[in-house]
Amino acid sequence: MNLKEINIGNLIYTKVEETNMSIERICKFLGLDENKLNEIYSERSIDTELLLKWGKLLEYDFFRLYSQHLILYSPPKAVNNKNQEKKSMLPRFRKSLYTKEMIEFILELLETENKSVAQVVEEYKIPKTTLYKWINKYKKTHEKDNSARL
Repeated sequence: MNLKEINIGNLIYTKVEETNMSIERICKFLGLDENKLNEIYSERSIDTELLLKWGKLLEYDFFRLYSQHLILYSPPKAVNNKNQEKKSMLPRFRKSLYTKEMIEFILELLETENKSVAQVVEEYKIPKTTLYKWINKYKKTHEKDNSARL
């Protein structure tokens, strides 16, 4: 999946198709008519409250798509040692949390030789030691899966 360009309406439609959920149930839950529902499927972005309702209905965290986009494509934070970070009332999240899907995506880039280790480290700001740990860990898991099938 390409997380660089997120078309949320299309992704919602895909999830609806996967779950085979009826249009009537969706319309009733969201308080929408069928025309508005079809409009949502064509939207590139939607209101967060509506996205939260979609997530509850379809039992899928659509916000995680945006979080993963930030992990992959946000610029590195400028280093300024003179000023300490300002305290914020908002919760602080670590950027370096990687989902299984993210790890598989990165390892697939390496396995198919679309990107080198140096390119992955540079473009995605993944520490080289972390990347090599993933390679060793998932290589062993992959080998076990293949031997179990034989």
